Amino acid sequence: MAVPLRVGARLQAEAPARSTGRLNAREEIATAAGTTPRVAGLSNRILGALPVEERDRLIGSMKIVELPIKTVLFEPGGPIDAVYFPMSGVISLVTALEDGSIVEVATVGNEGIVGVPHVAQGSLAVRAISQVAGTSLCMDAASFLAEWEHPGPLRDLVQNYLQALFGQVSQAAACNRLHSNEERLSRWLLMSHDRVGVDQFLITHEFLGQMLGSRRATVTLSAGLLQAAGLIRYQRGHVTIVDREGLESVSCECYAVIKGELDRIVDRATARARRHA
Repeated sequence: MAVPLRVGARLQAEAPARSTGRLNAREEIATAAGTTPRVAGLSNRILGALPVEERDRLIGSMKIVELPIKTVLFEPGGPIDAVYFPMSGVISLVTALEDGSIVEVATVGNEGIVGVPHVAQGSLAVRAISQVAGTSLCMDAASFLAEWEHPGPLRDLVQNYLQALFGQVSQAAACNRLHSNEERLSRWLLMSHDRVGVDQFLITHEFLGQMLGSRRATVTLSAGLLQAAGLIRYQRGHVTIVDREGLESVSCECYAVIKGELDRIVDRATARARRHA
């Protein structure tokens, strides 16, 4: 496989290296509701963008759940029992094929929400699976739908977010068709880095291959190129982001497009909440 020009250029020069006590449940909820965008990797930007009273009321009806890697939140066509507001980690929305293979169509982290049902016991056409272990606030689906029936900040923000999520699905489809494995892997790593809030996280070759729709050997080669360029370290399923700026230079434009749209939705809602505070 030919080395992409942007990665190859990085191999010509030395890349500079870049450079959690556990909270109790009450502190975690306070963190999720706080005004800082990320505290020890624990926050949800959808909730953080709501007016304070609205946010505190909603959090009162939620519980905190741990999402170990490979946790399935719901299956295609299966009932959605809960809606998740991730505080850390990465959740993948994937399409499962008859031969058992899966392809990722979108990822959600602390900027989003997973499992929005349109009706009671509603379903979606994708599987939601925890790709990088994390923590989430969780609301019963029936309670969420009761909130959804009333026009207000939550409904407006979630509707706008779902439009941005659809844009991510469309962008990812183009990315998977047109961009190199190294560019797509860089995009995936950058988006995961944004969401986990730490430089090192756990992800296996097998899982990466499934998410990117590539063979394990291809993922191994692509990760090796990024590592040789001094952008990441990858060993036994542990990825460390070494040079974030360099990784951004290798990634395709899809990372900036997806991130920009998600940021715009959340930032606009946050500004609106502050004006009405």
